Amino acid sequence: MAEPSKPVAGQPAGPCAIVIFGASGDLTKRKLLPALVNLARDKLLPSNFAVIGIARRPMSDDDFRRKINQDMRELMPRDLEFWSWLEPRLYYLSGDLQEPATYNALKERLAHCDREHGTGGNYLFYLSTAPTLFAPAAQRLGEAGLTSEEAGHWRRVIIEKPFGRDLASARQLNRDLRKVLNEQQIFRIDHYLGKETVQNILVLRFANGIFEPLWNRRYVDHVQITVVESLGVEDRGGYYDTAGALRDMVPNHLFQLVSLIGMEPPASMDADSIRDEQVKLLKAIHPFAADDVATQTVRAQYGPGSIDGKAVPGYRSEPNVPRDSRTETYMALKLNIENWRWAKVPFYLRTGKRLGSRYTEIVVQYRRAPHMLFENTAIPSCMPNQLVINIQPHEGLSLSFGAKVPGAVVKLGEVAMDFDYAQTFGNHPSTGYERLLYDCMLGDATLFQRADMSELGWKVIAPLQEAWASGREPIPEYRAGSGGPVEADQLLIRDGRKWRDGKPCT
Repeated sequence: MAEPSKPVAGQPAGPCAIVIFGASGDLTKRKLLPALVNLARDKLLPSNFAVIGIARRPMSDDDFRRKINQDMRELMPRDLEFWSWLEPRLYYLSGDLQEPATYNALKERLAHCDREHGTGGNYLFYLSTAPTLFAPAAQRLGEAGLTSEEAGHWRRVIIEKPFGRDLASARQLNRDLRKVLNEQQIFRIDHYLGKETVQNILVLRFANGIFEPLWNRRYVDHVQITVVESLGVEDRGGYYDTAGALRDMVPNHLFQLVSLIGMEPPASMDADSIRDEQVKLLKAIHPFAADDVATQTVRAQYGPGSIDGKAVPGYRSEPNVPRDSRTETYMALKLNIENWRWAKVPFYLRTGKRLGSRYTEIVVQYRRAPHMLFENTAIPSCMPNQLVINIQPHEGLSLSFGAKVPGAVVKLGEVAMDFDYAQTFGNHPSTGYERLLYDCMLGDATLFQRADMSELGWKVIAPLQEAWASGREPIPEYRAGSGGPVEADQLLIRDGRKWRDGKPCT
């Protein structure tokens, strides 16, 4: 296989065509095509570029362009100039993704794009489909000769989570994909890693001398990672009830964040050096024993309540959810990482739906300073310092520390140094997919899961899946609009700790 030359980051990607499977879906409308428009605005797309959308719905190229044109006028009215550049490069193919005829027709369309737009035989296939179609679609692409890399052409496949349902299915998916693709051609996408603050974690840690020396068990008391939202399952009850909070969020989103926060410095910033360190961190997570499930994990399900003053139903009353469902909509767990850096520093993770607010944050809480110096003052105790990494809805950082309150009496007040991305660098329209799509076109896999990372994530949670599937573990209810189940609070209280209040920086 010829090794294609790679464009330099920050410059337009090389000639290519993107094929979006499932192009009539909401992801294409709200994320993928707007991300391409944003890349065009930033001059990061090549002039030799085309997009082919594939779905079952019968449409002509012009029908598809009119539909997307209407969507773009609604979603991105200020960027119509760049949409106008993209529109004539947009094509559509109707077909069944299980049928070989669809892929033969796709091959002809791609050859047309090579002739008309100079895309150079470089193809990126984005599988925005049901997970059951990942392996069959890859197999059909291979049978049509569309995954073969020769004469300097590259072929890459993007798949959306979930990458399997458990360890066995993740391994099988990886085996099926590798029958027609090599690992360098597979990009397992996690849209959380498209967020600026997540990408900034490595810069924060390894480019700043004030943080890395303190990023270890000597100074850090514990780490909290929270991903919660006020939305319920809405009309996705049928899918969600087969997944649940654990399977939906932990082996991908949350473990990616854990690995970036906890990994050792890589030898270099190339993709495999970074992912090698992430794998080492995941391997260091202490396995859950049967007894740990009861003491180190919590799962719960939302009941009826209110969000923003509006009554909302409980999970079991949502459409397409069984009335006796035991699927968790909230989970929390305590991880212990057995390596030199993090020994005896717990990582607490929580995620859930229908909570009082929507936010994602990482809290690095430092050990308290000794209080002996202030024993004869009005200061009751020294508060711990916290570094809070806000990921959504507001992206930024906040470092809290103690300061003396003005006055004759020595009193301690908590103050914070805040950094807000929007205030510092200005608002930059983003769907979270721009960097990921651009990196795929460059062939940079840094922000994408490798096969071993995917399987390790499932391996860690396998004991939880087994215990919860048995029905032995309780599943308490929490009120919609609340802060979550009290059992999650007890998970930290038993260790003499508590969750941060969760108020993101504004």
